[in-house]
Amino acid sequence: MIGAGKRVLVLAPHTDDGEFGAGGTMARLVDEGADVRYVAFSIATRSLPDGFPPDTLAQEVKEATAELGIEPENLTVHDFDVRTFPQRRQDILELLVALWEDWRPDAVFQPSLHDIHQDHQVIAAEGLRAFKRTTILGYEIPWNNFDFAYQAYFALEQSTSRGRSPRSRSTPPSNIGATPIPSTSGTSRGRMGST
Repeated sequence: MIGAGKRVLVLAPHTDDGEFGAGGTMARLVDEGADVRYVAFSIATRSLPDGFPPDTLAQEVKEATAELGIEPENLTVHDFDVRTFPQRRQDILELLVALWEDWRPDAVFQPSLHDIHQDHQVIAAEGLRAFKRTTILGYEIPWNNFDFAYQAYFALEQSTSRGRSPRSRSTPPSNIGATPIPSTSGTSRGRMGST
């Protein structure tokens, strides 16, 4: 099982995807002593409303991952232009392969293979290629996924150990589910999502 002493990598096409898809799981893994790293591929500058500074989402992901207990040095934020990942597929694959070679995570959380957003599809497909020798779990974002067939679940418990705000202490996290992705190598793979 994933937990203390394990290296966990979270791949987020955009700066909020990892939190939406596996935020509760990330917090729990950090609480259990896992070394969690978060890599975002776009700060979605073109999607910001007029008047917002271009680094708005980069700052927000720093705050969000800190709230989840992820150390600042375990956060990497790239700036691929939103909705252009299919054209940058090889560049993204090379970054992912370098992550595998440098760090060898025990588990990778990435978008589900059923996600309909083009940027998420690229991260999911290239993540499978780069991390095929480890456990891969795909998280689901409800508005991008129309298939919710879970076969495994990760129970979450509320944590106040990192000084969460009163609002977050009063709202219990939802359970997160994972469905294994068939593997020819015998490695356990799955996709994550909120229920």
